[in-house]
Amino acid sequence: MLHEKYTNKDAIMEEGEGIILSGSEKASPSRVNPKFKYEVLRVPGGESLIHCFQCGTCTSDCPVARFSDKYRPRSIIRMAQLGLKDRVLDSDFLWLCASCFTCTDRCPQGVEVASVIRALKNMAAMEGRIPQAFKILLGNLIKTGYIYEIPESRIKRRETLQLPPLPKTNVESLTKSLQNLDIKRFLEGLPQKSSEVRVWV
Repeated sequence: MLHEKYTNKDAIMEEGEGIILSGSEKASPSRVNPKFKYEVLRVPGGESLIHCFQCGTCTSDCPVARFSDKYRPRSIIRMAQLGLKDRVLDSDFLWLCASCFTCTDRCPQGVEVASVIRALKNMAAMEGRIPQAFKILLGNLIKTGYIYEIPESRIKRRETLQLPPLPKTNVESLTKSLQNLDIKRFLEGLPQKSSEVRVWV
C-alpha cells in the first residue's frame, strides 16, 4: 500500500456488531452515533469530512504524527465518519494538531483535514470537552494578558541582567474583546446551548 508505515497503526475497520479501532479494541454499536458526521458537516471547516477515502497521505506527511504514536489525522477523520463522537471529542490527541496544513496541502481528495480537525476541536469546546491545560492557559491570558504566568523571580532576573521590561498588556481591552464569548462558562467546562455556539479555535 502507498503508506504502508501507517496502515496497521491507525487502522479502523467496521466488523460485524462493532467497529474495530486498532488492535483488539472495539467500539460497541451503542457508542456509535451515525448522525455525528452530519453534525461535523454543518460546522464551519467540517464540510469536506465525507470526501476522505482513507489513503493515509495526511498521516504519513504529518510532522506531529512522526513524533506521536497517538496522533493520526487519518484515524481522527475515520472515527468522525463512523460516528465515534465521544471517542473523538473526549480525546487529548485531537488537540495535538499543529495546524500546519501539510495534510490539507497533500490530500489527493482535497479534504481540508486541518480544518476538519479544527471543526472537531470547536465542537469539543462547545461541549466543554477541553483539556485542563488549555483552560489554564486561557485563565492566565485573562488574568495577566500572557498565556503563561510570569513569576516575579523572572522579572527580577530580567532586571539583574539589565534586560528591558516585558511589554505591558492591556487586560481591560482583552476582557472587553472577550466579554460576549462567555469565557467563564468555557473555563468551567460547561457545555454551550446549541443557540450559543461560537467558533473557538
